[in-house]
Amino acid sequence: MAKTMAILFVVLTLMTGVTAAQDARAVLQAASTAMGAANLKSIQYSGTGWNAAVGQSFSSNDDWPRFEVTSYTRTIDYEVRSSREELTRRQGNYPPQGGGGTPLQGEQRQVSLVNGNYAWNVQGENAVAQPAAAELRQLDVWLSPHGFLKAAIASEAATAASLNLAGSKVTIVTFTALGKYRVNGTINSQNLVERVQTWVPNPVFGDMVYEHRYTEYKDFNGVKFPTVLHSHQGDPRLNPGHNWMEIRVASAQPNVAAAAATVPDNVRQASVAPVRVESQKLSNGVWLMAGGSHNSVAVEFKDFVAVIEAPQDESRSLAVIAEVQKLVPNKPIQYVINTHHHFDHSGGLRTYVANGATVVTHQSNRQFYEEVAFYPSPRMLQPDLLSTRYPWFSGNRVPLIEAVNQKYVISDGSRTMDVYPMQGLAHNSNMLITYLPAEKILVNADLYGPPAAGAPLPAANANMISLRQNIQRLKLDVALHVPIHGAPGPHDQFLKIVGTENR
Repeated sequence: MAKTMAILFVVLTLMTGVTAAQDARAVLQAASTAMGAANLKSIQYSGTGWNAAVGQSFSSNDDWPRFEVTSYTRTIDYEVRSSREELTRRQGNYPPQGGGGTPLQGEQRQVSLVNGNYAWNVQGENAVAQPAAAELRQLDVWLSPHGFLKAAIASEAATAASLNLAGSKVTIVTFTALGKYRVNGTINSQNLVERVQTWVPNPVFGDMVYEHRYTEYKDFNGVKFPTVLHSHQGDPRLNPGHNWMEIRVASAQPNVAAAAATVPDNVRQASVAPVRVESQKLSNGVWLMAGGSHNSVAVEFKDFVAVIEAPQDESRSLAVIAEVQKLVPNKPIQYVINTHHHFDHSGGLRTYVANGATVVTHQSNRQFYEEVAFYPSPRMLQPDLLSTRYPWFSGNRVPLIEAVNQKYVISDGSRTMDVYPMQGLAHNSNMLITYLPAEKILVNADLYGPPAAGAPLPAANANMISLRQNIQRLKLDVALHVPIHGAPGPHDQFLKIVGTENR
C-alpha cells in the first residue's frame, strides 16, 4: 500500500509539472503575440533619464547616488546575444554626495557591449576588454521584455503561477537563465511583461536583487515596447529603495540592420587577470599591500597584525592575507580597519571575519554590517568562506565589530595606531582615516592619491581640502600619505596642492 501511494505521489507530481509547463507555454505564447516578439530579431531604443552608482551611497541607509542621463541608446540582437549600451551623463540637479565619480565634472560618455561570451567597453577609440562582466551583460539581454519571452519559451522547464497582486490578476513565469539564474517574470492581464527579477552575486549583499520594471507600453511598428524602464539593484532588508536606473523611452526601432556588435580581436584574447599582491615596506613592521587597483596596509604589533582595508572581494582578501602571513608568520590578523562602507572598499571584509578578525568601522555602519553584510543569509550563487562556516558566525558568535565614534586606538604598549572619523565630507558620511604617530604615516581612501613621479600636480578638489582640514583639526604630524588607490607620497607635496590655509 505504501509503495502504491508513493508511486501515485510521483505520478501526480510529474503531472503537475507537465501542466505547469504547458500553462507557462500558453501564457508566454499569448504575451509573445501581444508584444510582437515572435518575429523580433533585434531592437534599438533611445531616451533620457538617470542612472546611479551601485554600492556608492553617501551612507549605508541612503539610496545609490544618481546622475542625469542626457542621452541613452541601447541595441539588442537576440539571435547572437549581443547588446550595445551607450549613454551620456552629468551630475545634473542630483545632490553631489556619495561615490562612483560624484560629483561628475562636465559630461561623461559610457559605452558597454557584450556579444555572446565577450564583453568590453569603448573608451575613446579603444576597446577595453571586460571578461568578468560578460555573463551578467548576457543575462541582461534575457531580462529585457522581449528577451525574457524568448528565453522562457526556449526553456524546457518554465513554470507559471496565476495570482492577484495589489488587486490585479497577474501570472508569474519562472525559468532558469544561463544554467543558474532563477528569473521571475510578471505578465499582466494585457499579456504585457511588466516586471522581470532575478538575483546576481555581490560580495557585500550576497545574492543581490536585480530587477527591471516595464510600464507605459506603446506600439512601435507592430512591436509593443515599454516607454518607462525602471531598475533596482540592492538588498531590501535595510533600504527598500536601491534605485539603479530609469530611462524614459522616446523611440524604439524593431529589427535594425547590423544590430550585432563585432568582437574586437583584443577582446577575444582577453581573460580575467589573476589577483596580484605586491608588498612594499614603508617602515619597520608596516607594509603597503599593492598590486591592483586597491591597496591594503599591514601593520605588525607584538602579538598580532592589523590590516587597513579589505577591498573588492574575497579573492583579493585571500591574496592579501596570504602575503601578510608570509611577511609576519605565526601572528594572527586580529583587526581589519574599514575606511568606509562603499562596496569596492568593504567587499572583502567577510573573509577577515571568517578568519576571526575584529572589524573596526564607523559607528554608523554597525547595523548595516550586522544585519546585511555579515548576516547569515544564503549565498547560493557565489558562496564565500563566511557563508560556509556558519553556524560558527551566528547566534551568540556574531562577528566582533568595534565602532568608532571619536577616536579608536590599537596598541601593544609600543606601537600605536589611531583611527579617526572624518568630518565635513561629501564623499561618504562614515569615512575613517588611520594614523601611525611614531611613523607619521596617514592612510586614506578616496580622498587623496599622490601624483606619479614626474607627473604634474593635480588641482585640489573638495576631498583633498576636507582631508587637509581634518589633519589640522586633529593636529596630526604627517610625513607620508599612503592611499588605498595609488602610491605613497610626501606630505609637503600634498601641501603644495591644497595649501596650508583654510579655504
